[in-house]
Amino acid sequence: MIVTVTPNPSLDRTYEVPALDRGEVIRAVAERVDPGGKGVNVSRAVAAAGRRTVAVLPLGGAPGALVADLLHAQGIEVAPVPVGGATRSNIALAESDGVLTKINAPGPELSGQEQEALLETVRRCSRGADWIACCGSLPRGLAPTWYADLVARAHAAGARIALDTSGPALRAALREGPDVVKPNAEELAEAVGRPLATVGDAVKAAEELRGLGARAVLASLGADGQLLVDDAGAWHGSAPVRAVRSDVGAGDASLAGFLIAGGTGPEALASAVAHGAAAVQLPGSVMPSPGDLDPAAVTVTAEVPMDRPLTQPAA
Repeated sequence: MIVTVTPNPSLDRTYEVPALDRGEVIRAVAERVDPGGKGVNVSRAVAAAGRRTVAVLPLGGAPGALVADLLHAQGIEVAPVPVGGATRSNIALAESDGVLTKINAPGPELSGQEQEALLETVRRCSRGADWIACCGSLPRGLAPTWYADLVARAHAAGARIALDTSGPALRAALREGPDVVKPNAEELAEAVGRPLATVGDAVKAAEELRGLGARAVLASLGADGQLLVDDAGAWHGSAPVRAVRSDVGAGDASLAGFLIAGGTGPEALASAVAHGAAAVQLPGSVMPSPGDLDPAAVTVTAEVPMDRPLTQPAA
């Protein structure tokens, strides 16, 4: 069973448009409404794989009620923490050439009582969990050390923690030794304070995060695949993608695939790559089901292409 924690969930509306022309009336060719937030997406991918998952998240107002209904419809157990503010609504505009424009609302501010209720709900739901995945940005009211506190409490209870966040929240949590952190290339560059131009640069940055406390680093490099760096060494995984339809939630699908496969070693990396490659070929933030995966197309190697330039260098 995998518990996910999403401190700043959302109701996500995705519109597929031919092109984005400022100042013009744009007619969408398709639209979707999905429950959003990085941890929510992890739960959706875990549920799509037929595994049990519990989504812990603060919910408020009509958008929050709709998020809960949509999650229940996908077979996800919801552990809501009622809050006074309304859950945020986000908009994504997906153009036919694969370019995605996102508008993310800030979300409600959580009171001290609501923050403690969130931590207590995580504690209650994590009994017997294989993993706790803590994902996404922190809402207003939560200090950058909130994730660090959660990791410390979870470890004290004997749980394993996967952390997918960035900036000060990531740096503060590293000292508590999360079992795996999952940055993308931009977040990895931000964490070490320098640009990344090659796959080798990303490996070195991942090793630095391990030096700061992370036990393993699962890094998404976009078109250049994924890296896993842990005590046993470094692996690189990749898979061909026919066409990118939407990359919303692809990293979250990757993390779900990694945890579903045990959360350690090259086999888990292969599962992460398969899930991420499938997700980018689906509309909106649709999470892949087993029928969408192509494990045979995945390549995982310990011979990491250190000199390969990143398709999109991270500043």
